[in-house]
Amino acid sequence: MEENNMLNETEEEIKEGLSPEQSDKTAEPVRSDEKPKEKHTKKSLLDDVIEIAESTLITIFVIVLVFTYLLHPVNIVGHSMEPTLYGKDRIFMTTVYFGIKDGDILVIDNNAVYLVDEKGEAYEAGLAYNPIDECIIKRVIACGGEEINIDDSDPDHCKVMVDGKEIDEPYIKDGARTLTTGPFAGKFPFKVPEGYYFVMGDNRENSSDSRSGYVGLIKKEQIYGKAVMRYSPLKEIKTLFNSYKKSSDERDV
Repeated sequence: MEENNMLNETEEEIKEGLSPEQSDKTAEPVRSDEKPKEKHTKKSLLDDVIEIAESTLITIFVIVLVFTYLLHPVNIVGHSMEPTLYGKDRIFMTTVYFGIKDGDILVIDNNAVYLVDEKGEAYEAGLAYNPIDECIIKRVIACGGEEINIDDSDPDHCKVMVDGKEIDEPYIKDGARTLTTGPFAGKFPFKVPEGYYFVMGDNRENSSDSRSGYVGLIKKEQIYGKAVMRYSPLKEIKTLFNSYKKSSDERDV
């Protein structure tokens, strides 16, 4: 009996020195019914192919939307916009824009010629033949409601004025003079009718533009879009949004 009591007391003392968790483990082994977590398996090859195909289709769809509604490639022909744009340059134009302002470069459908009568109202000139019945690119000099004036009385200092103020034109070709020719000669200054634009090329002495009887004023409906960027040649990529604020780039051609 004494030995049993001593054994029981010894067991009690051992249990008292253990933590509850240790005591429970001593009393009964812990059994876990939880199953080991399964490792995540890699995507199958088919899943990868489907994901790549979806990404490719989305990318193609976005590109088609951009080039259908936002950007259109245009090839430059001729020298009328030098030194801002040269023949064989390639640009993007956009058909989505918010308004047109002085200095913007426009791609135009020259399918009709509009002049102004003695009252300052626009009318369509009925030409039997127009050798420039094609797409042209020019810079906006004056918008509808603005007064345009070209003073070439001093050939060494031709003045282009809008609303009575001479405008700064850092983009025109060095030495190029802006001369009054064509049907508007002798009519300056005059107010550009609403809905029309007076445009000119940067190469003033080699440009058929609003001064010409084959171009005249540009009606809003004749505008294809606004030039936004030159993307070729690649080494000469530049935006055309604010080209009217900067000197034109000179290029050895």
